[in-house]
Amino acid sequence: MACPIPLRVMRRISSVKPQNFRPVAPIRRSFLSLPGSELITLKETRILPYKSSSLYTLIADVDRYSSFIPYCQESRVTKWSEPDTKGKKWPEQADLKVGWGGFEETFTSKLNCVPDTIVEALGGDAVPAVSKQHSLGRLSRIESPAIPNNIFKRLSTRWTVKPLSGQSATPGVARVLTEVNLAIEFQFSNPLYGSLSKAVAPKLAEVMIEAFEKRAKLLLDSPRQG
Repeated sequence: MACPIPLRVMRRISSVKPQNFRPVAPIRRSFLSLPGSELITLKETRILPYKSSSLYTLIADVDRYSSFIPYCQESRVTKWSEPDTKGKKWPEQADLKVGWGGFEETFTSKLNCVPDTIVEALGGDAVPAVSKQHSLGRLSRIESPAIPNNIFKRLSTRWTVKPLSGQSATPGVARVLTEVNLAIEFQFSNPLYGSLSKAVAPKLAEVMIEAFEKRAKLLLDSPRQG
């Protein structure tokens, strides 16, 4: 038979309060605080032995991107400009499908082309930074907004080509050289993508410009067209 506890002892026990006891809140990490949502800016430059016009044509050939640019699985121009003074049409909008780390996403880019000089691709809240040469010969700032997407809060890819003069091995003959500059600015909408692409993102500009350099060698060296 259990021994009954005296009433005075029970009162003492009930009056005892736990010391220094505080409930511990569960650790929560906001999804928005995950790394990878910062704005990233990358730049690369190459001096290539080809005509600037030939290199510009390769850069503006967005429909072919999926055939030689890493991580680009599909590329399709969906809107073209009116013919310029030479009758040439340039891409104004394109759908691109990219993939890495087992993820695939499709987004739309707004394209601004200044013939033989600049190709600019915009997405998210990126602001146009170029002027456009119209058929009338006047310059006007491009005000068309970028196109929102689910991958990038901001995306700006700007190619610039500039002809240079160099010393040729043949006396009196100028060597054909072109400076190619690539500037990329991007910020992921979803921090998860930033985390997944941490190993890829810092090298993106280098990877892209090397892909175009290989493309130029393939198409312009045999036979030499640039």
